[in-house]
Amino acid sequence: MAETAPATAAGPASGAAAELVWFQEVDKGAVALVGGKCASLGELINAGVRVPPGFALTTAGYRRFVHEGGIASAIRELTAGIDPQDIDALEGRSRELRALVEATPFSIALEDAIAEFYRRLSLRCCLPATPVAVRSSATAEDLPGASFAGQQDTYLWIRGVDDLLAHVRRCMASLFTARAIAYRAKMGFAHDAVAISVGVQKMANSFAAGVMFTLDPANGDRSVIAIDANFGFGESVVSGEVTPDHFVVNKVALDIIGRRISRKEICYTVDFGAQKSRAQEVPFERQTVQSIIDEEVIELARMGKAIGAPLRPADGHRVGGRQGSPCRRKHLHPAGAAGDGVERKTAGTRRGRSRSRRSTTS
Repeated sequence: MAETAPATAAGPASGAAAELVWFQEVDKGAVALVGGKCASLGELINAGVRVPPGFALTTAGYRRFVHEGGIASAIRELTAGIDPQDIDALEGRSRELRALVEATPFSIALEDAIAEFYRRLSLRCCLPATPVAVRSSATAEDLPGASFAGQQDTYLWIRGVDDLLAHVRRCMASLFTARAIAYRAKMGFAHDAVAISVGVQKMANSFAAGVMFTLDPANGDRSVIAIDANFGFGESVVSGEVTPDHFVVNKVALDIIGRRISRKEICYTVDFGAQKSRAQEVPFERQTVQSIIDEEVIELARMGKAIGAPLRPADGHRVGGRQGSPCRRKHLHPAGAAGDGVERKTAGTRRGRSRSRRSTTS
């Protein structure tokens, strides 16, 4: 299905930077417009990789929001003269800045444009108010001399226009976390020179998820792929709240040459009553069960090997499965830098068959 931008989002023909774009309309050359994550998503789509659909509010949209909201001068004043060593003052300024951004409304035109893109995304997914991940995508992520990855926020399982707009503002406000402010001050980046894009992507209701490195993150060995996984969404793995299952796969033979099955006490999944992503306790009898089966590990490694070429080593991706056979359909979501020379991906599947009979492998 081909999507066209509403009139309020400037396109190439207008000569102005677009304020909203579909992922397939951008590539790695659009980092200044949509940030590192969204640019990598577009690169993957254009390389033929299965990626959940979505769109981005661009840096032009962010600057329009700041301009129309009349908060540019307030941001300059609150970020001026910040001492990154003064933690109390830094936290105070951060709270003020985030509250300012979150309380600033979108203009009617920009709000309508975002709502129209969300409506078209829901239409494409054949699900009204389709659940989405709202993900920050900063333009200064993964630079050669500095990495801002992980300093901004991501929100999972967001439904409805009002909730979407609120969380887009929260993502933009996360440009001013205390950590991000201090890092920019330390690295010499002007606070008003760093912009942010926000990606809105169809949510995959994963049975299991995690992180995949297309080289060994411990020693840089490019002959292997490393996968960390847990039940539910990848949040518990990325945040370090659990010790995930760990797999090492030989890239050439695609054999599992190492594994460690951990006790996984919590996972993040959907509370369908509240329609929110929440941490839940994993039943005791399942805590030491392998979160993804060997066939899925091999399939994910095969995908990681195949998509390594279109992306530079610091790019990262999340993978989420769809209903059905867990190994037949997988989707990728860029997740930010994993460190020096490390390509990161998240592995995910959705429940496609009973897994209660799996045995723990040591």
